[in-house]
Amino acid sequence: MDIEDFNRRWLEQWTAKSVEGVLSFYHEGIEYYDEGVPAGLKGKEALRAYLAGLFAAVPAWDYAPEWVQAIDGGFIGRWYMDFGTGAEAIRMRGFDHCRLQDGLIVFNEVYTHKFAPVAAG
Repeated sequence: MDIEDFNRRWLEQWTAKSVEGVLSFYHEGIEYYDEGVPAGLKGKEALRAYLAGLFAAVPAWDYAPEWVQAIDGGFIGRWYMDFGTGAEAIRMRGFDHCRLQDGLIVFNEVYTHKFAPVAAG
């Protein structure tokens, strides 16, 4: 599997805020964690409901991969995400730990760091 290509295409679906596009990268038995669901979600249907609410609640955003590395059973990767405009613009750096099963993500834990609002200009 070309992890860099997989990661790039997966982040493109996050940028597009495509619930079904994002879900196409996840295994039915996905175990998912991020700051919005620190206790985690289990299963594609729970993740579908979470993503639908999340995508509706946030402004347009843009994910850009920084680097990705294969690890035993999966990959880790860091990315940047910009969202909002003007005084509301924010840059976030994130890190994903993903385990794969049958070529799909079966475990995904996301860590993020928000930078100060992006200065206009």
